[in-house]
Amino acid sequence: MGLIKTIGRKPGVQRILGVVAAGYLRLVQRTNRFTVEPEGAYARLDATGPFIAAMWHGQHIMISFMRRPQDKVATIISRSPDGNINTMALTRLGVRVMRASGARGRAVRDARAKGGAEGLRAMVKALKGGETVAFSADVPKVSRICDAGIIMLARFSGRPIVPVAVVTSRHVRFNSWDRACLGLPFGRGAMVFGDPIHVPREVTPEEVDALRQRVQAELNRVHDRAYTVVGRPDRVGAFPATLTESQGSPA
Repeated sequence: MGLIKTIGRKPGVQRILGVVAAGYLRLVQRTNRFTVEPEGAYARLDATGPFIAAMWHGQHIMISFMRRPQDKVATIISRSPDGNINTMALTRLGVRVMRASGARGRAVRDARAKGGAEGLRAMVKALKGGETVAFSADVPKVSRICDAGIIMLARFSGRPIVPVAVVTSRHVRFNSWDRACLGLPFGRGAMVFGDPIHVPREVTPEEVDALRQRVQAELNRVHDRAYTVVGRPDRVGAFPATLTESQGSPA
């Protein structure tokens, strides 16, 4: 482990970085002029009740911007040391963080995948308790290919999936697997909510795959629209996923 990474994992350093990260995100939110689409989106979501806010992993850094002061929002972050700073920052921004593995394809097929099963139960409990859950939909380590885990979360919770995109005109794109995007202050922003996608309790594997592809298409649509609103291209398309479409579907 490198020296910088070792220092960055010290609890005191992580607490400072968490405070700095939260403060920076507040600055970005307050200094960008945000457009929310569609018109009346929040009124529609209030009528919908708790929902699963689906996001692409590379856009997760700014997902807290969708939260209004009265909204109860939770998310899940792994127990790895690298997740501590995100946890501290999001907590300061009013998002409740659950520490566990996400509900991914293997977790919903293999009872031995205890971490994923634990995360799935925690998110279902949060949704049934009235919290909206923000959840990245990607296959692990593969950008913008939707995994079946989010479909299972909707199935077991009975709550709809609402694809969400939060982008800013001025931003930094990281050279990570998810092409993570961090907004910069003093620009234009867009929050675009997609159409709710409902998952029935009883579904066949073929229906799960069709729903997975529908979530993927709607996430891509809202991201395309959000970048159009701020007048910037979404450059993630220049870095295609390395997993084939068929590999993103459940076994």
